[in-house]
Amino acid sequence: MSAASTWEIPIKAALGKLDGDVAAIADGARSLGFTDLAVNIAHTLRVRDLEPHHRDPFDRILVAQALGEGLPIITHDAAFDAYRVPILWR
Repeated sequence: MSAASTWEIPIKAALGKLDGDVAAIADGARSLGFTDLAVNIAHTLRVRDLEPHHRDPFDRILVAQALGEGLPIITHDAAFDAYRVPILWR
């Protein structure tokens, strides 16, 4: 689970855009076998090469991480399709 997600969740919750307890979500993800994925410089450099299909900076770093690490993304956001990353949830 990306550190970008655990950063984004409380921000979006504070804005009233979603309802979620980031600690409970992280614990649930870990109980399912997810491991922590830090944001590193290679990920941030990859963002500059992404086409501007998505303007949300959190989503762009998630795409960069998925591409760089060969990982799928769990999302229902159709904007991710343009990046050709594997998606697990619709």
